[in-house]
Amino acid sequence: MGSVSRKQPLYGQLVDLLCQKIDNEMEPGDMLPSERDLSETYGLSRTTVRLAMRELEDMGLVTRRHGKGTFVACSSREATNLMGTYSFTEQMRSMGRVPKTRVLEFGVREANKALASKMELSLGEHVIRMRRLRLADDVPMMVESTYLPAQLFMGLTREAVEATPLYDLIEQEYGQRIEVAEEAFCARLTQGDEATLLEVPEDSAVLRMKRVTRNDKNLVIEYTRSVARADQFEYKIAHTR
Repeated sequence: MGSVSRKQPLYGQLVDLLCQKIDNEMEPGDMLPSERDLSETYGLSRTTVRLAMRELEDMGLVTRRHGKGTFVACSSREATNLMGTYSFTEQMRSMGRVPKTRVLEFGVREANKALASKMELSLGEHVIRMRRLRLADDVPMMVESTYLPAQLFMGLTREAVEATPLYDLIEQEYGQRIEVAEEAFCARLTQGDEATLLEVPEDSAVLRMKRVTRNDKNLVIEYTRSVARADQFEYKIAHTR
């Protein structure tokens, strides 16, 4: 593996070597050799290679897609500012990535006590509920469960949501002016089918986000719960006095 200090562990030497290859020879989205290939190429145990790949992942240099392999992460990933409204589509386009949405579920239901409280509705009022998988360059990024007051969005269809960004529909088709969005997030592990949908290992760390969006009349027009891949998002908050 070249002349590297004997004090540096073997997996650390491999990390350095792969970092150089990623910086000088590879592009975001390129697939790295498999653990078996790396083991054979550099004469290292699979355990050593696995440790190196895990460190590269922790550094944010690579992403693992379950059943597909390990890929160079997008090094130009930008931070999303929580101080304003958030549009996944706009954010991905601004980064030069191609956004895509898959609607997993779509329907109308009655608001239970918890949902009615969060959306400031009466118990039992109808809400539109949709569950969507958001992708960028065909990489799964987040799973979103979104609720809208049905009375404000009469006629909204699954086909419309699949074809047009939701915020465009809200503002352009339904005349709702988005005034403010409050968003909170925390870290947790994947649950249910989230790991499968996001193509990450079971019990992977993810960001759990909740967003409440209000219009210019201060009415709640959207409540969204999202689960985002921790290796694909970075959040920042600016504090001013």
